[in-house]
Amino acid sequence: MREVRRPWSVITGQVAKWHRDPVIVQSVRSTAAATVAYIVALRLSPEHLPLTAPLTALLVVQVTLYSTLTTGIRRVNAVVAGVVVAIGFSVLVGLTWWSLALLILAALGVGQLVRVEEFVVEVAISAMLVLGVTQVGSTAWVRVLDTLIGAVVGMATNLLFAPPVWVGTAGESIEELARGMRQLMLRMGEEAAGRTEVERATARLYEARRLDHDIVGVDASLRQAEESLKLNPRVREGLLHRVVLRTGLDTLEICTVVLRVLARSFADLAKARDLGPLFRPGIGVVVEELLSQVADAVVSYAVLVTTHVSSNAESAEERLANELATAAATRDRLARLMLEEVQRDPGQWQLQGAVLTEVNRILDEMDTEHRSRRLLEELDRYTREQRERARWLTRLRDALGTARPARLRERFPLPRRGRNRPAP
Repeated sequence: MREVRRPWSVITGQVAKWHRDPVIVQSVRSTAAATVAYIVALRLSPEHLPLTAPLTALLVVQVTLYSTLTTGIRRVNAVVAGVVVAIGFSVLVGLTWWSLALLILAALGVGQLVRVEEFVVEVAISAMLVLGVTQVGSTAWVRVLDTLIGAVVGMATNLLFAPPVWVGTAGESIEELARGMRQLMLRMGEEAAGRTEVERATARLYEARRLDHDIVGVDASLRQAEESLKLNPRVREGLLHRVVLRTGLDTLEICTVVLRVLARSFADLAKARDLGPLFRPGIGVVVEELLSQVADAVVSYAVLVTTHVSSNAESAEERLANELATAAATRDRLARLMLEEVQRDPGQWQLQGAVLTEVNRILDEMDTEHRSRRLLEELDRYTREQRERARWLTRLRDALGTARPARLRERFPLPRRGRNRPAP
């Protein structure tokens, strides 16, 4: 019996993995939508081979519902604009080399005016295909019909089969970024406790700079997650998830910048020490301990950002608060040791003080009070922008009593002040 269950569990696990893969999901959905669009067009369109319908469905069906709707509207707009331009040219001039050039130029200009974004070229393509046939009128409206069929089928595919929410993928990317930062801080701490060569300290600086590339990848994953939350019927608090993930990534991005500055300070200390230890033995051990604690706090912060269940969020926030408090105590102890060192040898107090300042900045960015304040500020900013864009929708939401700022303040109350402030 166990031998039967084991292959079945492997198969179900692999299927679940494929279901979370954006490439596989996109391929299956696009193929199904294009096939259905072609079948429908064969019955409704007078064209013998209505390939425009499956082509439109391929371009319209995206991974998220929001991008499907917006892409479908722009696609139909582009085709209609190209058809209108072609009809106008067919009335005035025929198809010659100079009229073709004018047609392409006019179509590209019209595409910019109607704001079809990535489908500007589609305006020119539609205009050329329509102008190149003998019966411009009938062919033009057949192309519009095929485009509408493909767009409707593509939109219906995501409306009937709701696309997955990519919050989990974005959360995994954020946690992976945090773990990369943790490994770098652990290596920097180990080297701070002993002798550090200039080449090794410079290599750590390059590693810190490469975190910017990781930020770009995480940002792309987060944008996909944000789009998957928009207009998705399976998501109740899409705005809340978007704000939490975006502010969390912004905080980690600031921490990567500060970490890069910290790596620069270590490299400068290595050059100044000339093959000696970055810090004297008593201070170096505390620096290693502090960076280890800050590294653990960074991972806990990422876990807190990507946790959406209330009970798990509370435990993650409590764990982060305890780790920040422990790191703050170690930072205060390091500050006292550095003060004694500066009093004995004030020659390099700028660099050592910079190390303390940069670590303190990372702790301050991850502070729970700072996080709650940023969440509320982002929500207030979003609410103001939404009121300006859709005043009637805002009045309706207020009348129904669905005020989002109040719900977010209940979810993220401001904690007590002064939790991770440095000791005087």
